[in-house]
Amino acid sequence: VGGKRPVFIRVNALSCLVLCYLLFVVLGGVAFTAVEKPVERELRAEVEELRRSFLQENPCVQESGLRELLGKALSAHRSDVAVLKADAEERSYDFTSSLYFVIVTLTTMGSDSYTPKSYEAKLFCIFYCILGIPLTLFLLTLLSNILLPVVTHAPVHHLCTYWGMPYARAALVHAGLLSALVLSLLFLLPALLVCAAEPDWSFLDALFFCFIVLSTVGQGGDSLGRTWAPRNLNRVILESEKLVQYKYVLSLDLLTALGLLFQKLCPL
Repeated sequence: VGGKRPVFIRVNALSCLVLCYLLFVVLGGVAFTAVEKPVERELRAEVEELRRSFLQENPCVQESGLRELLGKALSAHRSDVAVLKADAEERSYDFTSSLYFVIVTLTTMGSDSYTPKSYEAKLFCIFYCILGIPLTLFLLTLLSNILLPVVTHAPVHHLCTYWGMPYARAALVHAGLLSALVLSLLFLLPALLVCAAEPDWSFLDALFFCFIVLSTVGQGGDSLGRTWAPRNLNRVILESEKLVQYKYVLSLDLLTALGLLFQKLCPL
């Protein structure tokens, strides 16, 4: 009986954990629905009013033709193809767009705008990512392992040796300072840079973009450099390199440092 009790407790704990996670997912869906649904209704009503006004002011335009035109335009816009001639030069699919797509794909951030459209490009993307993503992760893991002693163990050792702190307190101080540093480098400073690069974005938009990029959930429909000219290749490369650095090196170091802290503090 004594041997079955721990198994029974583990099974019940796992069941409760799964149930709590499902409730957490449902709660998230309910919250987003409650917050976003009114905004969607307002935007839908605004678009419907514009469509009705346009048809009234232009009786020669048929509603079916307008619907077909808008459908084609929205489909092209989702593929990041310029519909207006004024935007054709700025939003054409050139080498800069392709390079940006390769970088965000290899780093598993994903792209909501620059996507392959032809069958050949899609097949090439599949095989390219099968080779490129593991190679990228392997390279960044090696880089993180090289930086790990410098970022985590060395500062804690310095605090213990030269400041006379106990190991637990040194780990706590180091984790706090590292968290503040990483928060500034991964969120606040990049958000300011994104605001400077994208004047149409608010600080909250830039902060949200940095968060979803770091959490690898995509780009939320926003993409850096959509309206940059093809001559700004160096700018795109610089921003992409920053995203890669912020995403893997610093975030892995932060998680490792926090894990080390919790591991040392749990026995206390």
